Amino acid sequence: MNLKELIIDLKPIEVIGDLNQDIKAITFDSRQATEGSLFVAVNGTSVDGHTFIPNVVNQGVTAIVCEKIPEQTNKICFIRVESSQKAVALLANKWFDYPSRKLTLVGVTGTNGKTTIATQLYKLTRQLGHKSGLLSTVCNYIDDKAVPSTHTTPDALELNGLLNQMVEAGCEYAFMEVSSHSVVQDRICGLDFDGGVFTNLTRDHIDYHKTFEAYRDAKKSIFDSLKKDAFVVTNKDDRNGLVMTQNTKAKVFTYSLTSLADFKGHILEEDFDSMQLVINGTEVILPLVGRFNAYNALAIYGAATCLGFESIEVLRIMSQLRPVNGRFETIRSAKGWTAIVDYAHTPDAVKNVIDTINLIRKPSTRLITVIGCGGNRDKGKRPMMAQEAIKGSQMVILTSDNPRDEEPQDIINDMKQGLTKEQERQTLTIVDRHEAIRTACLMAQENDVILVAGKGHEDYQIIKGVKHHFDDHEVIKELAN
Repeated sequence: MNLKELIIDLKPIEVIGDLNQDIKAITFDSRQATEGSLFVAVNGTSVDGHTFIPNVVNQGVTAIVCEKIPEQTNKICFIRVESSQKAVALLANKWFDYPSRKLTLVGVTGTNGKTTIATQLYKLTRQLGHKSGLLSTVCNYIDDKAVPSTHTTPDALELNGLLNQMVEAGCEYAFMEVSSHSVVQDRICGLDFDGGVFTNLTRDHIDYHKTFEAYRDAKKSIFDSLKKDAFVVTNKDDRNGLVMTQNTKAKVFTYSLTSLADFKGHILEEDFDSMQLVINGTEVILPLVGRFNAYNALAIYGAATCLGFESIEVLRIMSQLRPVNGRFETIRSAKGWTAIVDYAHTPDAVKNVIDTINLIRKPSTRLITVIGCGGNRDKGKRPMMAQEAIKGSQMVILTSDNPRDEEPQDIINDMKQGLTKEQERQTLTIVDRHEAIRTACLMAQENDVILVAGKGHEDYQIIKGVKHHFDDHEVIKELAN
């Protein structure tokens, strides 16, 4: 593509050099920059791409987008912009010929529930006979083709590339989880959303956003930018549900379990395998469990009907959908105990899962919770996580999650700061996660419940920067049999 045509959406502050050159690829990774590449020097959170400009010039690059033009420009074309991060997204949109405009794209955001809602909407539309795509924490899908996922929301180049693959595969719909990081880093800039879903908002990623207000505002900006013919489905029972829609041009629909709403739900009955729910006056049995999943179900139903699907057909398909990997997954043992694997990694998510288990389990049985916290992440939530775990459990085993570059014992010590001396007597510390799960399984008696929280779908542990295979499901199933 001609460089002059490629930068049409950028509105550069300054251009030095010849724009009349052919571009064969776009990259912000200096290691991938070769002759014919357009290199975008991004000032990231840990590395400033501007420092690699001499390297990419030596590698044959003759066109560079940047925020600061170096003193020695030689015969290189420099395009100065206000934000290189935003430029990557706009360039990616243009490079792939605006793929989001050719799809019905729905973004799902909030602290918890994004994966379940986006995934079930993807499955539902395919069950209804439509080719669809999914961008999610667990896995990306181009219709039925799985593409491994590394981030909740990919970088702008990968994101637009995946959307373009969906277009080429004939997909009509695309559903994507939208993280707060992706908003702040302009990864979704220029995407054409036809709908947005808000789940809930509780403490998360404060290590990155610094304040809860900044985290909230990042989520809100998604809805602020929606066009007037788009729709929003928002959780009326969350105190930020209507805050999210204050400045949107889109048509707003609400869902609720407690008050009047466009999509109203009521839980009739539930066990560890299913839930009987009334949605807008119609009873349905869903293979989902817990109040938090009742909210997810309302969001799925609301978004599907906003997309124009018949409500009865939507409920029929919803009743057949299986839980998402690592989201309140039940594993039964030969000894009669039940294990629950869940991705809960925020204080609110831990509370929701434990509250759900305690509503269902028999009073004479025990809940044993195995839990840890990730390293190099928000330290402030660690004592809160331990506190929520101990409040509703008869026994808690504190263990490793993904310690990353931190010492696992240091993370556990941070968690223990949230416990009283009496609560510590109900707590074991076992750094090795395999041994912690094994201990919980050995302790469990008939009808007891074991919650293994924090990792859910993940099949790895990151220790000292090295990724090791580790899957909670595998460990539990081995012990259950």
